[in-house]
Amino acid sequence: MSTLKEPIRQQRLDEYTKQRTELIAEERGHRFDTQVIARATKEEKRAVEIVNALRAKEAKEIWRASPEKLMYPGMEFLTAKKTIEEILLGALNKYGYFQMPKGAILHGHMDAMCDANFLYKEALKYPQMHIRVDSAITSDSPWPLPQFRPLTADSSAKNINAPSLASSDYILKSWVPLKRARDIFEYGKEAFDKWIVGAMMINPKEIWEKFGSTFRVAGGMIRYEPIMKEYMRQVLLSSIEDGISYVELRINFYYKLAIREDGSETLAHSDYLVMLGDVIKEVKEKMKAENRGDEFVGAKVIYTTLRFVTNEELAWYLEDCMTLKKEFPDLIAGFDLVAQEDTNNPLIYYIESLARPWMTEVQQIAICMTRCYSEQSELAMGEFKGYIRDIGIYYAQVFAGQASGAHEDVQGQSHLQRLTSSMPMHPLPVLLNNGVAVALCPDDPSVFGNMELGGKYGFPAGTRALTYGVRKYSSLDADAKEQAIGLWEKRWNAFIEEIVNSVTP
Repeated sequence: MSTLKEPIRQQRLDEYTKQRTELIAEERGHRFDTQVIARATKEEKRAVEIVNALRAKEAKEIWRASPEKLMYPGMEFLTAKKTIEEILLGALNKYGYFQMPKGAILHGHMDAMCDANFLYKEALKYPQMHIRVDSAITSDSPWPLPQFRPLTADSSAKNINAPSLASSDYILKSWVPLKRARDIFEYGKEAFDKWIVGAMMINPKEIWEKFGSTFRVAGGMIRYEPIMKEYMRQVLLSSIEDGISYVELRINFYYKLAIREDGSETLAHSDYLVMLGDVIKEVKEKMKAENRGDEFVGAKVIYTTLRFVTNEELAWYLEDCMTLKKEFPDLIAGFDLVAQEDTNNPLIYYIESLARPWMTEVQQIAICMTRCYSEQSELAMGEFKGYIRDIGIYYAQVFAGQASGAHEDVQGQSHLQRLTSSMPMHPLPVLLNNGVAVALCPDDPSVFGNMELGGKYGFPAGTRALTYGVRKYSSLDADAKEQAIGLWEKRWNAFIEEIVNSVTP
């Protein structure tokens, strides 16, 4: 009997093995990079081999090299940052790896996309820029958050002999010229610089509480007309140097007026866009003059306000956004609410404003009402009902018949802000492996001191799919998108060729 059953047993085992193999193949067929890998060129496959060899080498010689240095998968990014910058894959930096054509940034807050040191140095150039604190500065207690504001010439003249911020003569909340405050600071210029720049960045011990305050500190400088324009320019130039050729900037329009160069608070929202339009034109001309015209396609704006405004206030911001869209149709790409959701208002709170009849006009003028789940990482926190609820509001009622959309994922920030317990627990791999379109974005790189805006990816085949995707799901029109993808393909092929011909694993 056993000899008769053996062929049947083997047949069933073979059938199981076959079905298992087919199931695995079908599952892998849903992954985001399946088609890209299937169509990979000989050079791309060789580039993958080179990068994987370097990664294996770095794992052995760096991550597992010293038993005294605790290194493990999913450790805090800010803790591991120095090691990451020194890893063997950094050798590719010599051959243009960090100039990899990364496509586009679809989720980045302008107030936190430029090096904090650059912003601070710009502020020091202007005598109108002032600083103040609301509590005493002493050697035995943490220093308070500084506040910045440019003043008119008349007001500035009254403060030329103001005392040091750390002096016993200083009156709390009184303004002191920034340069003078630095020059006469009791603890020295170096300590002053470290304090100011540190107030615009975070470390592993702080995260959310400090995260929000960095915007308040930087905003006092950015909302000054001459600094705003140079800041916009630097955001675009630093993006280009990092391989980014198209940017959708989330600009905060919460403050209804900003400050002109003369110190008057009369700079309107339309003036922001005039400045940005001028900067885009100037950057394009600069790149063309350097024979690098294919490295910059352009930039657009996602109009944002904060999610603690009332329904009545939100209605004003939506009207303002629509007015700006009509005046600047090529610059305004969308609208979004930003800030931490679990301590502010969830999107359902604003259903009264979002469901108004005039929302039809939003569709008519083609404003893409975006919702970026990575901002709050509701998936990462297990708040799945919030995710479904917001999709229902935005996609069913407001998304204006858009043909496609992508999940914008700020994979590093979700971990940094403790919204996921570790990088291995981040939902990104699940999304990618189920074929969900994902656009990787830096969000707030200056806050984390991670100024390679587009991130670094070590797997060229998968990277090709990701960088191609961010262009596909951008707000560029069809012709501009096709042109941008064509320019990116050309740069991508040159990048792969450089790795294959120049890098030794």
